[in-house]
Amino acid sequence: MADMKIKELEQMIGYTFRDPQMLLTAMCHSSYANEHRQKQMHDNERLEFLGDAVLEIASSDFLFHQYPQMPEGKLTKLRASIVCEPTLALCAREIHLEQHLLLGKGEEHTGGRYRDSIISDAMEALIGAIYLDGGFANAKEFVEKFILTDIEHKKLFYDSKTILQEIVQRDFKEEEIQYVIIGEEGPDHAKRFIVEVRIGEKTAGTGKGSTKKAAEQEAAYRAIIALRGKQ
Repeated sequence: MADMKIKELEQMIGYTFRDPQMLLTAMCHSSYANEHRQKQMHDNERLEFLGDAVLEIASSDFLFHQYPQMPEGKLTKLRASIVCEPTLALCAREIHLEQHLLLGKGEEHTGGRYRDSIISDAMEALIGAIYLDGGFANAKEFVEKFILTDIEHKKLFYDSKTILQEIVQRDFKEEEIQYVIIGEEGPDHAKRFIVEVRIGEKTAGTGKGSTKKAAEQEAAYRAIIALRGKQ
């Protein structure tokens, strides 16, 4: 990653690394490290491991104080909705993290730059890197600024198919929900599915995703937003 790219990412996240190599490592996928062994590049998997733990304690602390009346079971479910792979990838894309990933040629060719699993892992690695470089306070500030925002919408996204089913059972008693693949885009190695969710005969929302499940989840989310807008 060129110095210009490092500065660009640091500006986006509002944190300047004392050791820029730490940021490079956080963005380095194993496929890139394997292809550039002569440069002695380390992949981001150890930082991801650390970042996952930092994210869990930072989000737990935040939710514990933000929702003082919420019981343990609901806190656990809420935390899961915020730190799951799809929502972490959503947060990562908001800071254009995918543009800064270092990927091997094969992974790049097969669409790895847009894969939720790779993007969310890099987000956790970035948290781990900030923790090592600047301590827990800086890592927690990053988590609160870029992940623990708009919590209700993230919970809605995580639970979208279940919530839509409950809305339909309550308000559309005679109607059935159907998820229908209406198209595909991209090459075979990086295919994205386009899915419509229908309530009865009417289209309620459309979603895209690298898997059918992800496309259905987004379609359900769009449908809920549309239905709430009509209330």
